[in-house]
Amino acid sequence: MEADKRSSGYDAYQTSLTARYCSTEMSHLFSQRSRHSTWRKLWLYLAESERELGIHSVTDEALQQMREHLSVSDEDFELAKVEEKRRRHDVMAHVHAFGKAAPAADGIIHYGATSCYVTDNTELILMRDAMDILLPKLAKVISNLAKFALEWKGEPTLAYTHLQPAQPMTIGKRAAQWAQDLMLDLESIETVRHNLKFRGAQGTTGTQASFLEIFGGDGSKCDKLNELLCNKSGFSSCYDVSTQTYTRKVDLMVANAVAGLGPSAQKICGDIRHLAASKEMEEPFERDQIGSSAMAYKRNPMRSERIYSLARALMSKPANFANTLSDQWMERTLDDSAIRRMDIPEMFLLADAILISLDNVTSGLVVYPKRIAARVQEELPFMITESIIMKLVAKGQSRQEAHEQVRILSHQASSTVKDHGELNDLVQRIKATKFFEPIWENLDDMLMPDLYVGRSVEMVERFCGTSGVLEKKIKQYKVSIDQSSAAELHV
Repeated sequence: MEADKRSSGYDAYQTSLTARYCSTEMSHLFSQRSRHSTWRKLWLYLAESERELGIHSVTDEALQQMREHLSVSDEDFELAKVEEKRRRHDVMAHVHAFGKAAPAADGIIHYGATSCYVTDNTELILMRDAMDILLPKLAKVISNLAKFALEWKGEPTLAYTHLQPAQPMTIGKRAAQWAQDLMLDLESIETVRHNLKFRGAQGTTGTQASFLEIFGGDGSKCDKLNELLCNKSGFSSCYDVSTQTYTRKVDLMVANAVAGLGPSAQKICGDIRHLAASKEMEEPFERDQIGSSAMAYKRNPMRSERIYSLARALMSKPANFANTLSDQWMERTLDDSAIRRMDIPEMFLLADAILISLDNVTSGLVVYPKRIAARVQEELPFMITESIIMKLVAKGQSRQEAHEQVRILSHQASSTVKDHGELNDLVQRIKATKFFEPIWENLDDMLMPDLYVGRSVEMVERFCGTSGVLEKKIKQYKVSIDQSSAAELHV
């Protein structure tokens, strides 16, 4: 690039997560302005609380100036950049930048605190708020699948075990299975969200020694300080024991819950991709969408493939958090810093992107009932053979002889399909074999797939229907679900 040309956003690497896949809301939450403005709020909360507890060096003027400069400006970032290059310490760089913006508070910002007061408490705030973004989106996807399951609760389809045709079920039953996995993810994220606590003001090694000195040895004021900080930050309490940091076990617990979306999403989209290959079901496909740059006829399941790919990345995150936890020597080592700067935001951005795409896919699934019925009829003759054996035995035939006769004819019919590319003719063979005469009159009626779906309809209604399990589980998100429309993908 010529030296006199100004660079643009296209001249430096940008993560695909923020450029293509995730929401503006989630991207903003983990932005530098959001993060460092949260630092300033935490410094304000600390100063306010110290003032309430009798630290008179914190003046009204200092607090007022801090309140007026809680959002980090572009100029503040530039100043902090200069300070960090000089001091090699990001927190102190922003302490000095905040002090320049609020000079009356310059001498009391960060009073008694260590860097983890702002960094760790901010991570907890951001993770809490990120889960609050994810949960309604997850509930919306569950709601989509519940509606879809009810719509198709009675439509027979082939089930598959070992990826081979098995006893029929219904389309709605399969969707209910998908929804149940996501319901379990919802419960996991709700649990870690509910149990998330604050680090608070704990000092350099978690002993509160600096604050004990500030309050003249009054430990009750240390407790009151953390109570005030929790109230201001929206947490119920602090973790009972901290070192310099809150335990990195918390990050791992959150990651296990959030990353649990990954395998669920892969399972759902893997099923959709297989069903698309057999032309039974498809994700939404827009009028002007191109499936392949070379093969113009193709309708590739690109949304499901994207989700599958993002889910693979999300599933890898817990391993990093586990390694970080296990490598925290004694009371803290800084090798947790750089990796968490990447992994915490990326984990939530990935989950957000997956849920946006899943909402889009599950809001517009396309089903081809006639194709599904044809697939069922291709395999149904094999699947009714157990019932044929039972009926023959009831009419006095030997169970072993009936089994052998069915085996011979089934293999012949299978050869007709596999070796000659012709239709399954097992029923015709049975009708032409004298041994099966006692059940000939029953054969045509036995070829109704509805007879073999078991309790699929009842199961779907009980799980997905009015006052069912899913309705109760996502009830608290109903307003958000009702106010939202299907997520739109821009790429």
